[in-house]
Amino acid sequence: MAPLDDLAFFQRLARAGSLTATARELGLSLSAVSKRLKQLEARLGVALASRTTRRLTLTAEGELYLSRGTAILEELGELEEALVDHRAELSGPLRVNATFGFGRRHVAPLLSAFCARHPRLEASLELSNFPVSLADQGFDIGIRVGTPPDSRLVARRILANRRILCAAPGYARRMPALASPADLTAHPCLVLRENASDYALWRFQRRDAPDVEQAVKVSGPLASNDGEVIRHLARDGHGIALRSWWDVHEDLAEGRLVELLPAWQGVRADFHAVYDRRRHVPLRIRAFIAYLEQEMAGRVPPLARLPGVTTGEAST
Repeated sequence: MAPLDDLAFFQRLARAGSLTATARELGLSLSAVSKRLKQLEARLGVALASRTTRRLTLTAEGELYLSRGTAILEELGELEEALVDHRAELSGPLRVNATFGFGRRHVAPLLSAFCARHPRLEASLELSNFPVSLADQGFDIGIRVGTPPDSRLVARRILANRRILCAAPGYARRMPALASPADLTAHPCLVLRENASDYALWRFQRRDAPDVEQAVKVSGPLASNDGEVIRHLARDGHGIALRSWWDVHEDLAEGRLVELLPAWQGVRADFHAVYDRRRHVPLRIRAFIAYLEQEMAGRVPPLARLPGVTTGEAST
């Protein structure tokens, strides 16, 4: 079993990126991690990495050992998962990545409820501003907006979603009428700032001709890197926001926000649960994704014609 242990150790080392980070994750001393790497290299007769305490760079032999070793570990894991799936009770690790806003509001409560049903699971939820590589970071499931372009990932839609142009009723009553998205350049727009740009690019489709699109650069005196802050600024009457249906549907239904420019609609931004494409997907991953699909419908109403709410299709 020593070679398999060495493979797992080296995979952990490569993902951590340094001897120090590996020691911290494994709860070992830096010298113990360094000694184990030296012993592994001595056994194989090749140098696997050049390193300092802060950074690890794989050699060509190290890259080969990592890639082939990872495939071997995955094969072994899939074999064991297939055997475990014959048991009725879900168990084992379940690592999920999601964006901050949607992750806090919806993924976290559903993961909590799912783990209460299956107490033998070892689950973790990591939130981030931007999608991360599932394979590189060791995640089982990623919650993504839009269909991922990576063909190595399988995507299952868990929520139909669209951007909604909206503002507080008081602001909507006193603002000049909007005839097209281009008119937004004359209005204070509440920009969700996700990069260093001073503006945001908002995209729209004509409701009666979805193939007709229009994009407009908007700006305004108030901005934030947090979507919840933008929603509150819109409710307080500071300007116009373009927010997701999942985020503002309650405000629209209860009249705290109203939809603007009804002839146009924000582009689709559906949420998908994605996972690596492989021969055997563990039952706990398949079960949690199915649970998300089932339960999300009870947390976010379908895109439909409601007072002050944009209409959109329920499927792609």
